[in-house]
Amino acid sequence: MKDTIWIKKGRFTPLAVVLMFAFPLVTALICLCFGRMNVPAGEVLTALRTALTGESTSNVQNYSIVINLRLPRILTAIIVGAGLACAGNAYQSLFSNPLATPDILGVTSGACVGAILAIILSCSILETQLIALVFGLISVCFTLKIAGKSDGRSMVYLVLAGTIASALFNALGSLLKYTADPQNKLPEITYWLLGSFTSASYQKILIGCPLIVAGIIIIYLLRWRLNILSLSDDEARSSGINIKQTRMLFIVASTLITASAVSMCGQVGWIGLLIPHASRMLVGSNNRYVVPLSLSLGASFMILIDTLSRSLSIIELPLSILTAIIGAPAFISLLNKTRSNLQ
Repeated sequence: MKDTIWIKKGRFTPLAVVLMFAFPLVTALICLCFGRMNVPAGEVLTALRTALTGESTSNVQNYSIVINLRLPRILTAIIVGAGLACAGNAYQSLFSNPLATPDILGVTSGACVGAILAIILSCSILETQLIALVFGLISVCFTLKIAGKSDGRSMVYLVLAGTIASALFNALGSLLKYTADPQNKLPEITYWLLGSFTSASYQKILIGCPLIVAGIIIIYLLRWRLNILSLSDDEARSSGINIKQTRMLFIVASTLITASAVSMCGQVGWIGLLIPHASRMLVGSNNRYVVPLSLSLGASFMILIDTLSRSLSIIELPLSILTAIIGAPAFISLLNKTRSNLQ
């Protein structure tokens, strides 16, 4: 690969490393300032310093806005955005399919069924998160059970099994929504399914964060193996790695990320599809570089989406609507640019 501003002599340039760390941090600091009530940058920094040192604050209102309302949302956005981008990239490489998304094995549908059931049963926010997480993991186990053991065409069977599982859990979710109270429960279910960080809290982060971080670490440390798994089975076997175990490890890691992300904020589309493509346009198809860049871009993009969600109108806009409105034109632009480069 030729040297670029991002990569030189097979390694990230110092500028690239600084940009990847700085981009989400600077985006988060800027977005802490904006909302229905803007807070000056100096007040934001003061509130953050006060929270770290435990000193008393002179402006309780700004402190509460920054630390208690916006910071949990932005931390959740960083974790969810980075996780979904990482999982999306892993699935696209694993299935050698540029249209693969984190919910390809039915994890999103399963998590949504769990959340709908929890809302109908009037469970607390944390209980809803835990039940959604468990159902998401159950749906992937169901998918793997349907796929069975087939060495030659295992990936094809996995995709087909994921489609079946998604259809089944979507049907169960629709049935639960049909039986829900239309005056009370149904609006709550609909809003949750559209995705939102409204209920973000430090407690929810402590529940969902460990699994997402664990999945990201696994994919990051083994990201070079994604290059091998994207080859044909014969070429991958010649490398000496255990293909079946490695694939299953990536599937488990991506499932933990996706199930935890959906349980924290509902359905959020386009992140796992758009961000890996954008990263490949910048650094090529080598996953040694794509995965770290995807983490940075995914976190930053999710922060921006959440800020727009709570700032554009009096009523907070659902995340999935904004990601689709912004993501679709951006993806079309990426496709056109890729097409023009190939010509």
